[in-house]
Amino acid sequence: MKPARYLAAVALYIAATCAAFAADPVFPPGARVGMTPLVGLVKAKAFVGFETEDQGVKVLVADLPAEAYGEVANAFKANPGGTGGIKPESIETSAGLAYYTAENAKDGAANVRRYSMILPGPTFSGYVAVQVPENASRIYTDDAIRQMFASAVIRNEVPVDEQLGLMPFKMSELSNFKTVRTLAPGAALILADGDEKSGFETAPFMIVGLVGSAPAQPDDRGRFSQQMATTIPGVRDGRITMSEPVRIDGMPGYETRIDAVSGKDNTPVTIVQWLRFGSQNSLRIIGSSPRDGWTGAFTRFRAVRDGIRPR
Repeated sequence: MKPARYLAAVALYIAATCAAFAADPVFPPGARVGMTPLVGLVKAKAFVGFETEDQGVKVLVADLPAEAYGEVANAFKANPGGTGGIKPESIETSAGLAYYTAENAKDGAANVRRYSMILPGPTFSGYVAVQVPENASRIYTDDAIRQMFASAVIRNEVPVDEQLGLMPFKMSELSNFKTVRTLAPGAALILADGDEKSGFETAPFMIVGLVGSAPAQPDDRGRFSQQMATTIPGVRDGRITMSEPVRIDGMPGYETRIDAVSGKDNTPVTIVQWLRFGSQNSLRIIGSSPRDGWTGAFTRFRAVRDGIRPR
């Protein structure tokens, strides 16, 4: 269908159905924020959210830290008139009172309309960002975007199979971890006995993901592994106790162990980092446990590691 005819058809359909905007909400794969997308929007291929067939209109969905909603709400209440000609608006959703803004902007040389909304979640803040190019603004109007925002819903948990299906590797063993949460859709995952409310550091947890860079020469892998170990977030007073080459699923790897302190309660922890080197991407697995429960936790970490296979 030609673009002009496609946009005209979408415009007519939106006009005909706006009064009955009651379709079921849709969750992008891996997302905890969903909504009823406007007609013409489908699940995006390159990011978490929705987009039009020509990829001109984009709707990005993301999680923010729990405190982000309160900070935005307080800022809006303190300055209800907004700044720079951008006036904040509030809107009721099934998740609670949400706040959003709309503004004119530029995407390169093109004129666009941008919208941002934040809404409360039980342990996180939901965030939605929309960009509408000028040539679609008569169809995806301010009122239409507001209706879509009003349909926003929150789900506390994303099905584990849905999350695992987004990862570029298969996982056949989860070692009875209570929480499975996507950190970066399609790139990193956390498995934990704790959760966002209680904190992860006081109980065993793992982070599994890919790293794009790796040393070309085997002799550089030890140095690289130790450098990577120093970038583990939330770790303080770390001391490397072991770092040596290993074979992981028949592929070259490196194991590094660290004694450190982690979390707001300064929990003494032992951490293991495994790197499995590949030709394009390398697999990075981090396991952290309070030191007094290390032996049992390490067995679980190894079981998860040994159950990971390429897709």
